[in-house]
Amino acid sequence: MARAGLTADRLTRAGAELADEVGFEQVTVSALARRFDVKVASLYSHVRNSHDLKTRIALLALEELADRAAEALAGRAGKDALTALADVYRDYAREHPGRYAAAQFRLDPAAAAASAGGRHAQMTRAILRGYDLTEPDQTHAVRLLGSVFHGYVSLELGGGFSHSAPDTQETWTRILDALDALLRNWPER
Repeated sequence: MARAGLTADRLTRAGAELADEVGFEQVTVSALARRFDVKVASLYSHVRNSHDLKTRIALLALEELADRAAEALAGRAGKDALTALADVYRDYAREHPGRYAAAQFRLDPAAAAASAGGRHAQMTRAILRGYDLTEPDQTHAVRLLGSVFHGYVSLELGGGFSHSAPDTQETWTRILDALDALLRNWPER
């Protein structure tokens, strides 16, 4: 019989909290069992293994990020929308570093298809419509934005900018200004 109160959803949320505390790579079924003071075997009726747990955390993180992005983007266009989306990713990573790492977890095709990843792509493409990009340039721009957002956030979280001036917020603002200018003046093939 499953321990009262334990559900897949509760374990996923606790795993996400644990990821924020100790790092996503450190999340295992064993670590979660210690958190609940139960035997590992009692969790297997809710999650198959550590990979399943990490997949569930990744799906949760992608959903949370998509919800935040949708709320931030409502009624915005152009640079204002670009900045709002970028800030959602950066703020989420700062508040939930383990969940942010989980959002980068490679999902199997079935999980990826069921994830909020498609919502992220749709929102990014919606922003890019304001810059009048057509395919394949729109796909190139989606990849550029993802690379810049993730690269900067990862370096910042890792302490890569902590010992130098100017302030990281000033750099972030300048990067977003530069991305806006690039998107408005996308180079011709």
